[in-house]
Amino acid sequence: MSLFNKLVVATLPAIPKGIVKAVAQRYIAGDKLSDAVRVTQQLMAKGACSTIDVLGEFVSTRERAVSETAAQAAVIDAISANKLESYLSVKPTSLGLDIDQDFAFENLTALVKRAQSAGVVVRMDMENTPYTDITLDFYKRLRALGYDNVGVVIQAYLKRSEQDIRSLLDYTPSVRLCKGIYVESADVAIKDPDAIRSNYKNLLSILLSAGARTHIATHDEQLIVDADRQVAQHRPQGDNVEFQMLLGVREDRRDSLIKAGHKVRIYVPFGDDWYGYSTRRLKENPQVAGYVAKAFLTGK
Repeated sequence: MSLFNKLVVATLPAIPKGIVKAVAQRYIAGDKLSDAVRVTQQLMAKGACSTIDVLGEFVSTRERAVSETAAQAAVIDAISANKLESYLSVKPTSLGLDIDQDFAFENLTALVKRAQSAGVVVRMDMENTPYTDITLDFYKRLRALGYDNVGVVIQAYLKRSEQDIRSLLDYTPSVRLCKGIYVESADVAIKDPDAIRSNYKNLLSILLSAGARTHIATHDEQLIVDADRQVAQHRPQGDNVEFQMLLGVREDRRDSLIKAGHKVRIYVPFGDDWYGYSTRRLKENPQVAGYVAKAFLTGK
């Protein structure tokens, strides 16, 4: 990362939101559900599928949690009505997890039940470590209730992740494996990038060899190449395996994976709460943050 781009990342809060949105809109479908439907249909035309996410997390009132639950129910209905190759991604905190765990689980269960009736999958996104145990517990409780249309996310930069995966294997789980994005302490997270990659490769091997439904979420070329090798070794037919990427990131690589015969799913977020998501994406991609600064300074 260049010094200039580091400075841009550090000063993003001072840049007008309109400028950030103009550059970051490649990462979000738009403000409305219809935008997510449109983008998913465009991706389907390219041979990809999607997971749709309503932007919003860390909800602090029951009224907002009920509203967020309704918005996500609408996604399920839109996927079914438009015959989209897509599923719903949901953050448990958006359903009221910080308010009352039982209340959040009721909201989540209602969504999963609705999705099951529509033939749609719901994946619980994984947030930062205060929520890891309860999110995994929610997954296990839903599976115990007989819901098979639910998945979870494991973050490779957490030291606990191998143990977490092994605790799930009896469920033949649906696992989205990613590096992880939240800032965590060295007590719980691996900090060295190469060590994170090594752990990712190990966790992927466990998932593939155990027969888990495996969703490989990464833009890291080293990990993509290794995953391609491991899939050829463990799942030569490509069954229950897919690659996942974010909207607007490494689109050429997305297309090459599709051309090679891999199933590729793109994360398609939408909604009014776009700013926090967009700035996280810009911090992950500081070169793009540099474009924001150029637009701000030159008006172009």
